[in-house]
Amino acid sequence: MNAGTNPFEVITQAVKSVEQHLQTFHHREKKKLPSIIDWFGWCTWDAFYTDVTAEGVEDGLNSLSKGGFRPRFLIIDDGWQQIGNEVPKDTNCVVQEGAQFANRLTGIKENKKFQTKGLKHVVEEAKKQHSIKYVYVWHALAGYWGGVHPAGPGLEHYDTALAYPIQSPGVMGNQPDIVMDSLAVHGLGLVHPKKVFNFYNELHAYLASCGVDGVKVDVQNIIETLGAGHGGRVSITRSYIQALEASIAQNFPDNGCIACMNHNTDGLYSSKQTALVRASDDYYPRDPASHTIHISSVCYNSLFLGEFMQPDWDMFHSLHPTAEYHAAARAVGGSPIYVSDKPGNHNFELLKKLILPDGSVLRAQLPGRPTRDCLFVDPARDGTSLLKIWNVNKCSGVVGVFNCQGAGWCKATKTTRIHDASPGTLTTSVQATDVETIDWNGDSIAYCFTSGKVVFLPRVASLPVTLKVLEYEVFHFSPVKEVVRNICFAPIGLMDMINSGGAIDQYEVHSDDTSQSPTATVSLKVRGCGRFGVYISQIPLKCSVDGAETVYNYNKEYGLLTMNIPVPQQEMYKWNIEIQV
Repeated sequence: MNAGTNPFEVITQAVKSVEQHLQTFHHREKKKLPSIIDWFGWCTWDAFYTDVTAEGVEDGLNSLSKGGFRPRFLIIDDGWQQIGNEVPKDTNCVVQEGAQFANRLTGIKENKKFQTKGLKHVVEEAKKQHSIKYVYVWHALAGYWGGVHPAGPGLEHYDTALAYPIQSPGVMGNQPDIVMDSLAVHGLGLVHPKKVFNFYNELHAYLASCGVDGVKVDVQNIIETLGAGHGGRVSITRSYIQALEASIAQNFPDNGCIACMNHNTDGLYSSKQTALVRASDDYYPRDPASHTIHISSVCYNSLFLGEFMQPDWDMFHSLHPTAEYHAAARAVGGSPIYVSDKPGNHNFELLKKLILPDGSVLRAQLPGRPTRDCLFVDPARDGTSLLKIWNVNKCSGVVGVFNCQGAGWCKATKTTRIHDASPGTLTTSVQATDVETIDWNGDSIAYCFTSGKVVFLPRVASLPVTLKVLEYEVFHFSPVKEVVRNICFAPIGLMDMINSGGAIDQYEVHSDDTSQSPTATVSLKVRGCGRFGVYISQIPLKCSVDGAETVYNYNKEYGLLTMNIPVPQQEMYKWNIEIQV
């Protein structure tokens, strides 16, 4: 337990108290984030679903590369594994439509769709021809949706036996699940907990030999329903999670794992290593009811999940009516940024706002969470509230505001549905103090991304924002600092990127008070390229980029100084920008 006046600090300290007491998991801050989180990625799921092929992977990478946005990590999702289904058709079976979930793993290598080229060749080709840095593949915690085939050739030594999920009445009453219904009838091939490390290690060792760098491990919640005969749900879940993490540590040195469908506390309280967690239900491009509630859900779920791992707010389509809405949420949320576009279906103008030419992204530092005044409202259903999400960059804060009204979970139909087809236009206010962890004792500068406005905000001032449903605005707040007498400064960032402030790695002020006219040099380390802006209350004496004097524009009315930063030749390069005043 913990108590205090800062709700975010209370949650953090409470989880750390549980960590110290149980000693079975680690807080997010102690875990190594996999490197994919700082690079743009592409996932095959919404592009192909389980119909993914080696040729489809090549087509998708080619399509993005031709538009100038090469993904730097690739996730080959469900559809690459060897699976089989022995379930006979039964017209009297009420879960026949879910029988595909009874498919079981029949081998640890790739299926026929990938065997012509071979998984190793597919991975090598992606890395050599498309500059992919990291390749992940999908598998379920039990191997596949229906587990591992008990009599699969070469799989006998895992002591697999059919097990039948037992769900809690509360879960069944709230959200009946076709997957669980199917497995309750057909069973799941459960690897014995004492043999599950061998299973993971052999699977992951093979993947590593093919050049794979990590895994997206899905359907993790199923294991807690299979504890009968294995010491109960906590015991079996802990056995599986510990075995999984031991195998990942042995085979994927970058801690390459994304955890999915694992919001059960048995799993969270057993994880000492996994650092990325999917924060909500899937992104559903074809379901109009899903988009607003997706943003609301990932934000509120991150309040708790973000104490254990960095939340992943899921892939999205860059060419979609809601694409920019989703993109802004990922940029503010500190989430990995990856798309699941079909080949040929891309919005490169939107991707420019997220991705730098080297394929890296400007990631916010923390899990995105609701601001204090949004903690106890319902921005999806109450008809009056906008959702505000706060985060920090290294030198500034950011608040994203989203209109998420109109849809949510329906207890009657047990589905997400639109309950208000025409939600109203709503207004709220934002201020620098919406951003936690930064000392806002003085004035601040606000940069409004979609409008392009730069506003000087006295300490207690706020800005109004009005949005229709599926609209957003992103505000960047930066503390104003007096660098020389009567001259104030605040960094803003790359003004055409959604997470503008993420471009600034650090800044320092070097003052010279020895002369009658004191001067100062503001030095900034900046990543990326394009239109870079800062606030300065007086026109500077000189500006330089990496020691070379550069031209700049200065708007006296707003105190906005902008300059153009060229495209760097090195990955993750940090420019040295100096402004003399």
